[in-house]
Amino acid sequence: MIRLILTLPLIALFQCDKDETVAAYGAADQVWVLQEIDGQPFEASARLRFPEEGKIDGNAPCNSYNGTLNAPYPWFEVQDLAATRAACAGLEAEGMYFAALLTMTQSEVSGDVLILRNDDGHEMVFTAAE
Repeated sequence: MIRLILTLPLIALFQCDKDETVAAYGAADQVWVLQEIDGQPFEASARLRFPEEGKIDGNAPCNSYNGTLNAPYPWFEVQDLAATRAACAGLEAEGMYFAALLTMTQSEVSGDVLILRNDDGHEMVFTAAE
């Protein structure tokens, strides 16, 4: 009994390092392509990846970007978003993409579909790239 009592805190300690973000629930090892924002097709190209625990990266219409993600699934919160600074014809679409991404607070992965949404009813729908 004493051995069990001493072992339980160690087990709990090892569980603390486990990835609890959306990446651990089906989003990792995929490239997610944005299909729509708030039900409207997104005509430009935007990609999102979860390359390692607590990280995101991808390509917006003009620039590559990265950031951190520490919220446990199903919550979603991007922090420390950084992007390169190239100019192109897609800067307006890129601004829409980043503005939407930064307001998302929940995530859902279902097969090859990733949905990000927030409490205001805004939604981003991604599909896994083939």
